[in-house]
Amino acid sequence: MKIPYAEPYKIKMVEQIQKSSFEERKKWIKDAKYNLFNLTGKQVFIDLLTDSGTGAMSDKQWAALMTGDESYAGSDSYYRLKEMVKKLTGFEYFLPTHQGRAAENVLFSAILKEGNLIPGNAHFDTTKGHIEFRKAVAVDCTVEKAFDPELIYPFKGNLDLEKLEDILKKNPSENIPFIIVTLTCNTTGGQPVSMQNLKSVQGLAHKYNTKVIFDSARFAENAYFIKIREKGYRNLTIKEIVKEMFRYADGMTMSSKKDGIVNIGGFMAFRDRDYYDRASVYNIMFEGYLTYGGMAGRDMNALAQGLDEATEFNYLESRINQVAYLGEQCSKYGIPVMKPYGGHAIFVNASKFLSNIPREEFPAQTLAIELYLEAGVRGVELGAIMADRDPVTRKNRFPELELVRLAIPRRAYSYTHMDVVAAALKNIYDRRNKIKRGVKIVKEVPILRHFTVELKKC
Repeated sequence: MKIPYAEPYKIKMVEQIQKSSFEERKKWIKDAKYNLFNLTGKQVFIDLLTDSGTGAMSDKQWAALMTGDESYAGSDSYYRLKEMVKKLTGFEYFLPTHQGRAAENVLFSAILKEGNLIPGNAHFDTTKGHIEFRKAVAVDCTVEKAFDPELIYPFKGNLDLEKLEDILKKNPSENIPFIIVTLTCNTTGGQPVSMQNLKSVQGLAHKYNTKVIFDSARFAENAYFIKIREKGYRNLTIKEIVKEMFRYADGMTMSSKKDGIVNIGGFMAFRDRDYYDRASVYNIMFEGYLTYGGMAGRDMNALAQGLDEATEFNYLESRINQVAYLGEQCSKYGIPVMKPYGGHAIFVNASKFLSNIPREEFPAQTLAIELYLEAGVRGVELGAIMADRDPVTRKNRFPELELVRLAIPRRAYSYTHMDVVAAALKNIYDRRNKIKRGVKIVKEVPILRHFTVELKKC
């Protein structure tokens, strides 16, 4: 008999979570103005809103936490983290921040100017928000294959090199300070970028005198997919693949709350000193001194350990297998999900799931609400609400993909929890034709509206 797969860890501590009744959830979501961000944690049974900062730290991370050095300047914890980042990426220059969007805020404040173009692969919400806040333009150069949810293609996070070169050659280099490559590409389903694509993007950047910055929140998951899907990498370790990936970048921003497996933290790192010097000014203004940047020493210690653990194959295999398991369960029930399954989440194709709901009534948000009502499961909409309005016309943007993301926290839930999520989706799918209307916006802010938007049922 074949020995079944088991997670490479055992449970040392548990946190109690509470079930609720349908009537309770119906009241709670109405009080939350049908915005799942407004629910309290205690009102949620299985929380798949995000994998950011929601994972479980290891015993070694907790031990590292206790030995943090809280010196304001020159903390030992800073140097430990800096050394780990250099070991993994090869980047010499390093600035900590309190989380990923803080790193974007610092870097973009230092570099971006009004009218700049920033090409990339389906920029995520905060990235696009920071770009547009500065009256620059995010240009999506994702491969077209990414927008076919049923297509099995190993690297749907890739940049379309023809699209990218067309943008680069039509604009002066000073108008495109850098290209952003998101690893993995969250907005298109947690899809990876191939090593060959990274190499080609760097080649174009050099040709047209610009730089490459990695949005590195899930860089380790990207390396795992390169190992198992791309020819020539099967026998390399994850750390060896990571080192090669970063060879094709000039710098990085990092939300450490993902592949750092910590609850708070972020950083920037660069190959050369120029961006470091320019960003340092804003890091002191916005975040804190250069050697802590909004992070406690204990959290830097935990992050250094987490980065080491996250770049080990056994951990990543366990992590991504659990995501794939939820995907397989959903597919078994006929639920339309993005394929191949991503590294951190399953993305439900809400346009197909609720095909009778018009896009103007936000089918992804409608489905996310139904999932919460059905079983207390909280996901998040990646669709027209998150896409915001066009900054010039102020019309709603309707992206090609209208998705509900079910992001799985690291080392936090069991396979039985995944069974609950899949069963809840099946129940909704079985009654999908009875869902006649969606939701409409009552109140919104001008940018990144999905965090605070207020809705009501149509």
